[in-house]
Amino acid sequence: MIVILQPDISKDSPEYESLFDHLKQLPNIQLRIHEEHGTQQVLTEIYLVGDTAALAKEEIEALPGVERVVRISQEYRILGRHKDDHRPTSFEYNGIRFGQDNLNLFAGLCAVDNPEHVEMMMKALKENGQQCTRMGAYKPRTNPYSFQGHGKSCLPYVFELAGKYDIKVIAMEITHENHIEEIQQALAATGNPTGVMLQIGTRNTQNFELLKAAGRQRQFPVLIKRGFGITLEESINAAEYLASEGNTKIIFALRGMKTNMGDPHRNIVDFAHVPVIKRLTRMPVCIDPSHSVGTRQAAPDGLLDIMHVTAQGVIAGANMILIDFHPVPTKALVDGPQALTLDELPYFIEDMTIARQAYEKRARLAKSFMK
Repeated sequence: MIVILQPDISKDSPEYESLFDHLKQLPNIQLRIHEEHGTQQVLTEIYLVGDTAALAKEEIEALPGVERVVRISQEYRILGRHKDDHRPTSFEYNGIRFGQDNLNLFAGLCAVDNPEHVEMMMKALKENGQQCTRMGAYKPRTNPYSFQGHGKSCLPYVFELAGKYDIKVIAMEITHENHIEEIQQALAATGNPTGVMLQIGTRNTQNFELLKAAGRQRQFPVLIKRGFGITLEESINAAEYLASEGNTKIIFALRGMKTNMGDPHRNIVDFAHVPVIKRLTRMPVCIDPSHSVGTRQAAPDGLLDIMHVTAQGVIAGANMILIDFHPVPTKALVDGPQALTLDELPYFIEDMTIARQAYEKRARLAKSFMK
């Protein structure tokens, strides 16, 4: 059960304190507080977890400060949209806003290799007006003899260079809860010059202890990728693990499904699920075209498959693009064959701007048709 407070009720008001005191006296009920950041206001929600079937919805709605009460039945209780819930949702982290109504680009190195390439990448992003990137320090690999990432040793120079080029958020995959502490320590040691978005990769989507650890910390938002061999519902429930531990700053990433029916692409592209995720949940949706396509093959029209696939996701309403770039793809230690080059960055940005404008035009048309 979700108790949605009136917009003018703040967490430090007497009305809130009185309501909270009343609710915490309910038997067999635990309370969790969530703030929903809209475009114009912040709404406070109180989640009642436990034996809520015994509670009368009308009695809770009659309490001072309560706007409405929503009974929930979906398994993903915190992240899901319930009944007529069409409210806008977003969160802000280190000056960057993430929501279901905007688009952020995270272009960068799938795996950090050396300071020179990191600086070249961040300089190019700065010159093209970008403030987000991806930088892989910890790399889970199928082959135990493949490069596993430099780990914590590369964090100081990655963070310092991010500060130098005004990069606000770095998407960085973690594979163990110890990596969270290593990132925190490296940020503190370098003076917190940037921010980090923790990334849970497709192989760890059902690593429940890692999900719990990432959910318990509130410092970093989390990007969680869909599991490549499980259902969409199972992947959304994995995201719910994060939220159930307290961290609701979550972005859901589509990265393709593992099946040879996607050949010759690396995975079969699942970007048609962008609007599905937005309909079922309040999470912003990311697309990962690099790991979906896995090549730099081009169609007869001259457009790379990666560009076509990215545009499909953006036109479907994606809110974030996670994509591999590299200054010298032939020297990349991981996934060089699929990486775009720095001279392609402005072209990629312009192409995605065209796709985003097409989505916005389609959305306006749909709204006018429904009136």
